[in-house]
Amino acid sequence: MMKALIFDCDGVLVDTERDGHREAFNRAFDAKGLDAHWDVELYGELLKIAGGKERMRHYFETGGYPDGVTDKDGFLAEMHKLKTGLFMDIIETGRLPLRPGVARLIDEAIAESMTMAICTTSNERAVNMVADALLGPARKVKFSEILAGDVVSRKKPDPEIYTLAAERLGLAPSECVVIEDSRNGLLAAKAAGMHCVVTTSSYTADEDFSEADAIFAELGEDPASGVTLGFLRTLT
Repeated sequence: MMKALIFDCDGVLVDTERDGHREAFNRAFDAKGLDAHWDVELYGELLKIAGGKERMRHYFETGGYPDGVTDKDGFLAEMHKLKTGLFMDIIETGRLPLRPGVARLIDEAIAESMTMAICTTSNERAVNMVADALLGPARKVKFSEILAGDVVSRKKPDPEIYTLAAERLGLAPSECVVIEDSRNGLLAAKAAGMHCVVTTSSYTADEDFSEADAIFAELGEDPASGVTLGFLRTLT
């Protein structure tokens, strides 16, 4: 029986990657005068690596760090902090609305007193900004857990964050349904023993989701044709 609905953030609640995170990384590079720019195609490749600091580490270790960088960890931490602040600015402009059907499904879950959580490898401050600015305080308070960033030591596709969510919620993994948009997220949810529905995003439509319980382009604004709580219950 389904007892909890768990959302990933980036690509599920909002389609942040192409026009949010990517743009914020480029603004951070420009602010530091770095000869680095992540175009749409390159960022799509970098998304195969979970975590913003991890993507930058891969990029700079492959192509070389800027001259004068001796403390690589410190440099990456500083750049990621700057990028996160710039991402917040983008969120606050309202340029990144909720994906279609997100508010509808969350409101349906609230009306039926369904336990909800957010599980993501994104920065904790960024996730809370999305929840505050886009979901709104009335919806955010209904989430039992918002797990993000460094709350776990291993990123998706490792199942650690979903295993932790089940423990925090006091539920068996089989009682949880996850909504993800990427193969890494799908593999993490499945490895934790959870059911998983995929809503493809701008960068993930061509990924392999053969292990998913169901795949949709979006949750859908119309409950008659979109993903409903009733449908999700049939998966458990």
